[in-house]
Amino acid sequence: MRLGQFQLIDGDVYKKEAFEQWSRDISINASRGTIYDKKGKRLAVSVKSDTVVCFPRDITKSINKSNQEVPVEIVEDKGVMYKILNIFKAEEETVEDDAIDKEAVQAEIENEYNEIAVKLSEVLEMEKDEVYSLITKDSEYVTIKRWITIEQADKLEEMDIVGIKIIEDTKRVYPYGNFASYILGFTNIDQVGLYGIEKTYNEYLMGEPGRRIVNTDSNGVELPYDGFEEYFEPVDGLNVVLTIDEVIQHYAENAVEKAYYDNRAKSATMLIMDPETGDVLAMASKPSYDPNNPREPYDETMEKLWEGLNDNELTEKWYDLWRNPSVNDIYEPGSTFKLLTGAIALEENKASLDTKYYCDGYVTGIESATTIKCWRYYNPHGEQTFAETLQNSCNDALADMGLAIGKERFRHYIDALGFGEKTNIELNGEAYGLVNEPANMKDVNTVTQSFGQGISVTPIQLVTALCSLCNDGYLVKPRIVKQLVDNDGNIVKENEVEIVRRVFSEETCNDMLYAMESVVSEGSGRNAYIPGYSVGGKTGTAQKVIGGKYSEDMYITSFIAAAPTYDPEVVALMIIDEPKDSYYGSTIAAPVIGDVLEEVLNYMDVPPVYTDEEKVKIENSYVIVPNVTGMNIKDASGLLEKLGLEHNVTINVDEEMVVKEQYPKEGTEVMRGSVITIMLN
Repeated sequence: MRLGQFQLIDGDVYKKEAFEQWSRDISINASRGTIYDKKGKRLAVSVKSDTVVCFPRDITKSINKSNQEVPVEIVEDKGVMYKILNIFKAEEETVEDDAIDKEAVQAEIENEYNEIAVKLSEVLEMEKDEVYSLITKDSEYVTIKRWITIEQADKLEEMDIVGIKIIEDTKRVYPYGNFASYILGFTNIDQVGLYGIEKTYNEYLMGEPGRRIVNTDSNGVELPYDGFEEYFEPVDGLNVVLTIDEVIQHYAENAVEKAYYDNRAKSATMLIMDPETGDVLAMASKPSYDPNNPREPYDETMEKLWEGLNDNELTEKWYDLWRNPSVNDIYEPGSTFKLLTGAIALEENKASLDTKYYCDGYVTGIESATTIKCWRYYNPHGEQTFAETLQNSCNDALADMGLAIGKERFRHYIDALGFGEKTNIELNGEAYGLVNEPANMKDVNTVTQSFGQGISVTPIQLVTALCSLCNDGYLVKPRIVKQLVDNDGNIVKENEVEIVRRVFSEETCNDMLYAMESVVSEGSGRNAYIPGYSVGGKTGTAQKVIGGKYSEDMYITSFIAAAPTYDPEVVALMIIDEPKDSYYGSTIAAPVIGDVLEEVLNYMDVPPVYTDEEKVKIENSYVIVPNVTGMNIKDASGLLEKLGLEHNVTINVDEEMVVKEQYPKEGTEVMRGSVITIMLN
């Protein structure tokens, strides 16, 4: 009866148990997808790298055999056959002591384990005790060390230690190191995405692991002869194509690094976007991290600050370092927000280019606990046109615009521009920002909001909003992933350009672009001027809120710009957090944007359009870019300098490195003093 129950009723259960004991299921990692820039340059790749694994039961069996089959004292699951046979036994079978000196044998066994641990630890450069604990673990399968070198693999092959196997594995590598790290993010040791695109597109990048199922003996050791085997091929992950351009990203990376160190700032951030498509062309911040080693400090200064920190404190520093300022952090935009206030006033017919404003240095006619002043209250701007209020960044005039708009309509446009909500860019941890509820606002709140105080935004929100003024009033969702492709180049998924809504009329946009251009050609943004490219923009210098109060000595300095204003190709934002010494956007942020926009527009082959005045000034200022590819950096830089051209490079160099690419290309006509970007091998 009992035998019938085992065979007929419980047979499937015991069959499953038996199969699990008589087989070994080995997981085979899939190759994680590659992350490309928009032109196909590899920014994150998975490379083949061997991993050392151990089958402790194989080692146990080998050691037992060498010691005349005396069993090692390891508890093993008796299995289903033991359970079945035990039912028919009247009494347990006993084994008498055969007088073997168990202590001596056990000591010899321990010695053999130690010998194996020593050999492995020397080759793998690991602690012997760590290796010992792994090879004696009561487990069927353990990983000893991932991603070993070819030399280490060769030595282990020569040793031919029973139970030690070398399996093919993949390792995530970021070829450019500390580059676009806030976009790419990084993975853990098991290649699961933790931050950035690696996290948000993890399910597409990971693929599906394969399996190899083989026969084993009662000890779990793989049988040497042909037996039952199943193999399930791993499915490689899909590849992600970003919207960023590696060259433009390098321009931004170099610019923010220089701004960060030159101004001894807390941080520096730059965003560059295509206003028509919403494509993020560059997103860079410093300090940052190397995705290959994300827990390493950015520089020596940070390394010293981290010295002596306990584990919890150090973990907190890591999390701070991994935050993407462009999407995770909020700040008060200050005077850069005046562009949007001006646009709303135009759209609501509360202002026109012909409207006159008068600045006496103070905002009057509202109840306020403190006196609200124009920044130049000591020498008021007097009468101004609409464009001049932006050129002068006049708080008094912007306050008038804000009050004319009114808090209800102001909030309508703030919502329409996407403030207070996520843009839903494909990056993790995006912040909402903070906006005022009209019911809780007084006139003083409307006034301060008009010039960018009392409202908090993310950099990506501000750039997205300004892009609407450069795109005939259409707000476009920012996009950082263009498409998913398989290994054959077939497009599996396309992220289409998504128009969210129309916020402004074409007339309003044209008027604002005219006013923005005047800020650069005649106002506070002069340091962003580029001959032939009609840059329009706005400076921003905002006091930071510390402990609920505006700080007197901590500022966020910024400049936002579009170019060329007659047909905008790019919008760029530069933010410098807590600069030392000078803190005015006009002096430290605007020049950075000007330099980067010149590089970007030249690279994009946007032809300059000169005014008559500019033509006269530059008539004798042009030079033809020579071909420096193939030269070493020393000779190339010497030739460029002789022609009156500047240069920068995309990586740390020594003088014998050879030029691989250059922008602009040979034969391009540029002004003396222009910057030639050199990429080295």
